[in-house]
Amino acid sequence: MDITTLLIVWLITAVSLWLISKLPIGVEIDTPGNAIMSAAVLGIITALIKPLLKVSFVIQDPATFDFLSAIFTFMIGVVCFAIAAWLVDGFRLRFGIWSAVLGAFGLTIVNSILYKLLGI
Repeated sequence: MDITTLLIVWLITAVSLWLISKLPIGVEIDTPGNAIMSAAVLGIITALIKPLLKVSFVIQDPATFDFLSAIFTFMIGVVCFAIAAWLVDGFRLRFGIWSAVLGAFGLTIVNSILYKLLGI
């Protein structure tokens, strides 16, 4: 992935987070600047944690990896979303884990739509 694509993905994630914060699901982001910071932190956390958790899951039970991979991948996203909210001032989850679940789901949907519109 080149630097331009990385910056575009970062911006799309920031816009997605900002849009999600406007929904009544308990994801709160104070400013667009906090959305940009949250997108960066979320990207770094996901890049670091996701591969480690996936490897751990495969080592523990490789036979069920195909069956549970979608659910497990989503739950990793929820954990990364929650950790990012915990680390970034101005990014809060009002309803705790439920806001993280809804926020991660919303982020997936909004990002997918924006990626499709932009041809990424």
